[in-house]
Amino acid sequence: MEGLVLRFLGHSTVRMEIAGRVVLTDPVLTRTVGGLVRVAPPLDPAAYADVDLVLISHLHGDHLHVPSLRLLGRHVPVVVPRGAGGWLRRRGFAEVAELDIGERLSLGDLRVTAVRAEHSGHRWGPRFTHGPQARASGHVVEAPGVRVYVAGDTDLHDGMAELAPVDVALLPVWGWGPNLGPGHLDPARAAEAVARVRPRVAVPVHWGTLAVPGVARTPRMRRLLVDPPRTFAATVAERGLETVVAVTEPGERVKPHEVPR
Repeated sequence: MEGLVLRFLGHSTVRMEIAGRVVLTDPVLTRTVGGLVRVAPPLDPAAYADVDLVLISHLHGDHLHVPSLRLLGRHVPVVVPRGAGGWLRRRGFAEVAELDIGERLSLGDLRVTAVRAEHSGHRWGPRFTHGPQARASGHVVEAPGVRVYVAGDTDLHDGMAELAPVDVALLPVWGWGPNLGPGHLDPARAAEAVARVRPRVAVPVHWGTLAVPGVARTPRMRRLLVDPPRTFAATVAERGLETVVAVTEPGERVKPHEVPR
């Protein structure tokens, strides 16, 4: 995995330097996201500079965040689920590519394939029927010598085993509230995803970054902003799985090939 550099910027946002490109997943870069506030340290703009490609897993506002995309510039290429391109183009973004499950985009030595995710694809969540909708997806990002699974938001599904093995898996382990709705992984279910996908390294994401104002001060939420990736790592170890879990704080960088085994 030489040449792969990852930096967890918070929530589901990861900066990935791979095959000479900079890829950003589900960018959430601002102090507020809808009714949520960032409780992780603010980001230095250098953390999201020089992006060559943005991957959007689904339309929820904490994954497709238009103000954050505008910080990157309207001409940065963005990959969205098939059916979502028109909605984003109408908001002024010029370079939008759509991928359905199984479809692939190539950029030099970099290949991105959309893969199944078990999650609502509606902009406003599973209880609404009006507004934009496109099937949620994850992505497999490949370059010579390395294969990365970017899960997006998902629950467990049988298709995960078909992705195995991968070098790195970016797996959600919680969310932004005191409870999880449908279509998410908690630490135990994320450990089962590890058993299915069989990554050499797992990086827990979707935790410790966003919260409802005021709720972050409650004892339960303070624990949930810290504990899920550590519980995930402990569960992976208890199950005897060979994967190394690289618990990475929001804003920190991880080089998977340097994680001790």
